[in-house]
Amino acid sequence: MESRWKLIRPKYLLIGILITFFITCLISTLPFTTDKCICDDSDRSKRDSTNVPEPLRNLHRLAVLVPFRDRFEELLTFAPHMKRFLHKQNIDYRIFILHQVDRFRFNRASLVNVGFLHVRNEFDYIAMHDVDLLPLNDNLSYGYPDASPLHVSAPDLHPRYHYSTFIGGILLIKREHFIQVNGMSNKYWGWGLEDDEFYVRLKEANLMVRRPQNISTGTQNTFRHIHDKNHRKRDTTKCFNQREVTRKRDRETGLDNVSYKLLEVINVTISDSPLAILNIELLCDKELTPWCECVKTNESKDKKIVGENKKSSL
Repeated sequence: MESRWKLIRPKYLLIGILITFFITCLISTLPFTTDKCICDDSDRSKRDSTNVPEPLRNLHRLAVLVPFRDRFEELLTFAPHMKRFLHKQNIDYRIFILHQVDRFRFNRASLVNVGFLHVRNEFDYIAMHDVDLLPLNDNLSYGYPDASPLHVSAPDLHPRYHYSTFIGGILLIKREHFIQVNGMSNKYWGWGLEDDEFYVRLKEANLMVRRPQNISTGTQNTFRHIHDKNHRKRDTTKCFNQREVTRKRDRETGLDNVSYKLLEVINVTISDSPLAILNIELLCDKELTPWCECVKTNESKDKKIVGENKKSSL
């Protein structure tokens, strides 16, 4: 019996080796590895996100609208400064340079109207922002002005303008409120008064303008004003009946009838600051606002000079 077992044992040993080899080959062909997690998608997403910071998700998007003409030097300073300032506040924003390229006098209000029409479907509030006014105090919030417009460059903070109804420089307003007042007047060719007229529109709509609170800085160190009045003179000329008309509430023009052509939109970068430049050609109804060129004033001056020369020759 024992001799018989000695003869059979090598045969069983060989069979065992063959079976082990076959199972090993079979396992190696299966489509899985021992280091892969077999779990559902929800478990995997939880595992993968443990060491990844949650991305910023802002509920509101800000369009910074900058009326612009012949201010390239200021723009080179403005773009990187605003990027640093707004990034500190985690604002979801984009800067739009509203570049007036027509032959008429500068019209800040109409440019803002055009800029708003361009961005209103993607942004839910705007900043009407001068290119030569830079915020310095980090406590000046550019957050969503839900309840009412926010005048960032308040009279007690602005370096130049201190009257109580002033709302120029930097004003934040949400989309619904800008539409509610029909935007800004299109009658203001040349410099000044368009923001005063806009203040009246807001007041009539019962939209009380808010100002920054608890700001420790003052008129000398809250903003940096980079406009050189000697280098770039403001166009304050008044001709025809411009002075009379522009001191009244405009009930004829606004967002719904601004006349323009958007020639092109160019995406550029200045010092890692992305900008969208809108080349805008404003159109002038000379029956309504003949002072968009002030031709009559120049002609009158020429006639006056000629008349005085004739008198002196008699």
